Amino acid sequence: MSSLLTPQQIAAYHKDGYIIVKNFCSKQEVDKMYSTALEDKAMEKNALDLNDQTGKKTRLSLWFTPGSDVFGYLTRSEKMVDSVANLLDSDAPVCHFHSKLMQKEPKVGGAWEWHQDYGYWYKNQFMFPDQLVSVMIALTPANKENGCIQVIKGSHKLGRVNHGFAGEQVGADQTMVDNALKTMELVYVEIEPGDALFFHSNILHRSEANLSNSPRWSIISCYSAQSNLAYNETSSSWHTPIEKVPNEALLNWESSSLSAADFLKKENDPALK
Repeated sequence: MSSLLTPQQIAAYHKDGYIIVKNFCSKQEVDKMYSTALEDKAMEKNALDLNDQTGKKTRLSLWFTPGSDVFGYLTRSEKMVDSVANLLDSDAPVCHFHSKLMQKEPKVGGAWEWHQDYGYWYKNQFMFPDQLVSVMIALTPANKENGCIQVIKGSHKLGRVNHGFAGEQVGADQTMVDNALKTMELVYVEIEPGDALFFHSNILHRSEANLSNSPRWSIISCYSAQSNLAYNETSSSWHTPIEKVPNEALLNWESSSLSAADFLKKENDPALK
């Protein structure tokens, strides 16, 4: 196992619903991923624009099967997979549900409403939210000015909150969110390029619109245990154990384009229509 997580970090994840790992990826790794995100036309071609409640657009590109591109090498790296395995409530193999490139541009990047990831994924009929975890790697600085993620510390212990539509997004029941904010701590997750945020599928989180002059880009990979059956999910990666690659693959192995990736299309997901 090449997990970078300490016992203290693992305990903090289960207590708080998230952890931040500084310098999880090197500057060289971030530079390669960011340049690929900007230059690989498949990202732009397959980007989805979702409106928040004010009409501002938030953009993402989402794909399911991790390949032999730079993002696939990150998703499949020993340090990512082994770290996730330490956090999942299962001894089953780790599988990849999907990854997404989040593109929040200066002045126009919209907000993400309060939600739990399981609020989206409940419709896929995943059985066990404790066997779902996401890892966000910052490709640019994330701070209050450019709309960094906010989390309600410990809110994963609430269980699944009811969700409905907020603009073109799925949002959590606002009364429960307001009550959670009265009860638990609100944390702005300000991180630098290469830092990682690991977070539970039931933690309440949001981000504000990017009104700054700086972009906020990140890659988020979502993982599940193979034992976590999804009875209403048509993709196949969620039950396929990840074929791990060495950590050095991202920088040293030849990488392919994302043009062959199985990107999500807006018309194929009712939650995004």
